[in-house]
Amino acid sequence: MEREVKTYVLKRPAEEAAPAKLSIDYAAALNPQQLAAVTAGDGPSLVIAGAGSGKTRTLIYRVAYLIDSGVDPSNILLLTFTRKSAQEMLERAGELIGARSRRVCGGTFHSVANLLLRRYGRGIGIEPGFTILDRGDAEDLIALCRAQLGLNEKDKRFPRKGTIMEMVSKSENTLKSLDEIILEEFSHFADHAEDLGRLQKAYQAAKRQKQLLDYDDLLVALRQLLLLDETARQTISSQYRYILVDEYQDTNRLQAEVIRQLTTAHNNVMVVGDDSQSIYAFRGATFKNIMDFPVLFPGTKIYKLEENYRSTQPILNLANCIIDEAAEKYTKRLFTRKIDGPLPALVEAAGENAQSRFIAQKILELREEGVPLSEVAVLFRSSFHSFDLEIELSRRGLPFVKRGGVKFIETAHVKDLLAHLRVLANPMDTVSWHRVLMLVEGVGPKKAQDLLAALVKSDKPSDVLRGASGRSGQGLKNLADTLESLSGAGEVRPAEQVNHIYEYYLPILKEQYDDYPKRTRDLDHLHTIAEGYPKVSDFLADLALEPPDGSAIDVDAPDRDDERLVLSTIHSAKGLEWQCVFVIWVVDGKFPSVYSFITDDELEEERRLFYVSVTRAKRHLFLTYPINVYDKTSGMLLSKPSRFLDHVSSDLLDTLALVEEGGRGDWGRDSY
Repeated sequence: MEREVKTYVLKRPAEEAAPAKLSIDYAAALNPQQLAAVTAGDGPSLVIAGAGSGKTRTLIYRVAYLIDSGVDPSNILLLTFTRKSAQEMLERAGELIGARSRRVCGGTFHSVANLLLRRYGRGIGIEPGFTILDRGDAEDLIALCRAQLGLNEKDKRFPRKGTIMEMVSKSENTLKSLDEIILEEFSHFADHAEDLGRLQKAYQAAKRQKQLLDYDDLLVALRQLLLLDETARQTISSQYRYILVDEYQDTNRLQAEVIRQLTTAHNNVMVVGDDSQSIYAFRGATFKNIMDFPVLFPGTKIYKLEENYRSTQPILNLANCIIDEAAEKYTKRLFTRKIDGPLPALVEAAGENAQSRFIAQKILELREEGVPLSEVAVLFRSSFHSFDLEIELSRRGLPFVKRGGVKFIETAHVKDLLAHLRVLANPMDTVSWHRVLMLVEGVGPKKAQDLLAALVKSDKPSDVLRGASGRSGQGLKNLADTLESLSGAGEVRPAEQVNHIYEYYLPILKEQYDDYPKRTRDLDHLHTIAEGYPKVSDFLADLALEPPDGSAIDVDAPDRDDERLVLSTIHSAKGLEWQCVFVIWVVDGKFPSVYSFITDDELEEERRLFYVSVTRAKRHLFLTYPINVYDKTSGMLLSKPSRFLDHVSSDLLDTLALVEEGGRGDWGRDSY
């Protein structure tokens, strides 16, 4: 029989009853909006931190304030997206509050999940000694399961192990079925959906049997533990009475669900993020998490950080105007004390090369004015948008580093296509011949070497190719036909040659790469670049600026050894800042991408991506776009600036039109 338990309150002595005196003057260290968030009371809190508004500083002071207020540091959990950011935040909190901050539990979602599963995982059948598979090991296990199910026969087009891993991972992180993921993102494998479902089950069974967890399983299993083992959930939630989450706009559905379960005993959760910078849907992150947080946590208090410490007011005025048009958002107005600065410029170029020449020329001018190369960045929506610019910067001796995507001349599919052009231009190019031959089905290293020996001696390479027999016979004959149709084609322009080889190469591309739909866009852009050249020799010379041991594109300019400008995709630039930023290809159909026109959600993510690009600039911002550009993929003529500028008032932008020296502007606007 259970007895009723009564409570008796022990009063503190009078000298202890008064609240502890805080050791830091928080009001002096923070602006009023930051202070309100840092000193928030218990319960759920959402901190909407605008670009450059001191988000990290706010989190650090929040950790210090909780400890300063008497919270046991071991009761605080700080979740971040990288181990480095958690370490840095806790180190800086330690500088404020002392060694007590070392007892705070801080780390990534996955590292915390690993810790908790080893401690409490037995409740769902996970032993403390489980092994974590890295990506390569996980893919190998998938390949093993695929073979056991008989799904690896060569005559059947079945996705490779890396692609299957990507599908399974996206399914886990979005809490969607594998069928949904295949239909939404891998529709060219829809015929294999049933087999892929069987393979997923076999993969999961193999892991359970061997006590193996892959990277995604850490969060999947933690969610399962919190949902199924009530004792473990209460214990964990009571241990971490104050939960702080950084970059909440980048969380996926699985992570949001884990956070919800971790807070069941207290609801003391503060998430910090910016809905306007939610740009990682392709990784499974969902914008809905930050928008739905007050629904998931009733009684949420919302704090906004709007004072920007990075950009000038003219840049912020443009950023505010762009995001004002967002369909769904937390309304905020970024402001700064840096009132003065040049207006952002919208620069119209006749074509892509004019755009590239303007950027190179302007960078040289800025450098003369004292802006170091390291304080200049060129940002773009997609990696291939910088192809022409890379060539132009090389011509001008401007060194750069590229982030977020391989340089286009280093991508396998572009190298493949160019190798065909090179053997036409120089039949003695054995490196390119080897690459071309190895693409033919049935040709291995030995066969390639034998053919190479014969090709170098022959005056008619096509005869050597046609004389081959065996499994590779037909493929080599097709190659011979393609090359012969272009041999002696000095009169055929580079763009036509690229197009002809593309038609031959496309079936090979589909066979070699599971993500071939994306790669075809690169090759379409290569065709666009080729259109700017009258001769193949000039085209290849400009593209072949890389010796075998490294790229001449990365060569240092004299006396500027450590100074390089940055070329970056916008996704890779998030969180970074530069004195001067160029955003290129701001043309409707490129940014936003024509592929985003299909759904409102994708278009809205493109708007947020544009907002992120604009808010990277501290003082100088140039938005450039070529007009009258034919997009081969969509069959559209792209001729107007991005739709995200449609509602921008003319007094927020300087409008420049580029004219050739000695010419005159014919657009009736300011000329550069």
